[in-house]
Amino acid sequence: MTLEYYEDNAEQFAQDTLDVDMSPLYERFLAQLPDSSRILDAGCGAGRDTLAFMKMGYKVEAFDATPKLVKIAQNVTGINVQLSTFLNFTSEQTYAGIWACASLLHVPAINLPATLKHLGELLKDNGVMYVSFKYGEDESSHNGRHFTNCNEERLEKFLEDTGLTIKEAWVTEDQRPERGDEQWLNALLIANK
Repeated sequence: MTLEYYEDNAEQFAQDTLDVDMSPLYERFLAQLPDSSRILDAGCGAGRDTLAFMKMGYKVEAFDATPKLVKIAQNVTGINVQLSTFLNFTSEQTYAGIWACASLLHVPAINLPATLKHLGELLKDNGVMYVSFKYGEDESSHNGRHFTNCNEERLEKFLEDTGLTIKEAWVTEDQRPERGDEQWLNALLIANK
């Protein structure tokens, strides 16, 4: 259902998200990483964040599960973007950072612990994963998309037995025009191997 939404609305989604200023979130995430390290953009959408990290000198790999968004991201970034779901993504590399901005929120709650564990295994020891979810403690559907909402306590539960712990969590307002009333849970997760 969610994949169909993004496939049908890829161009509009790209138009709505490519110019959103994410620099405060980038700064918080990148402060945890060595310069020029390797980042995985997990569920990269139209490629906005992949491109930003590349311009800052990081080695970036990216994937998304929506064919049209993969094509848009490849055009935006100029790199090969893999077509993959979270659980099907594999790599010979490990990453200093994984960026999962507003992407894991589409994973059903029942599958979130396994998904977080799988992504955590792609991190180096003490690697950092950024995640963001709409703030709440339920699951919902809106305009053909599934959302797993999270607050701090719910995220802690999802992380049990994943090898990941919360380093920092904070709440922000949506950065898109006319969405300022929406709250987001942001978190930096650390891999403990």
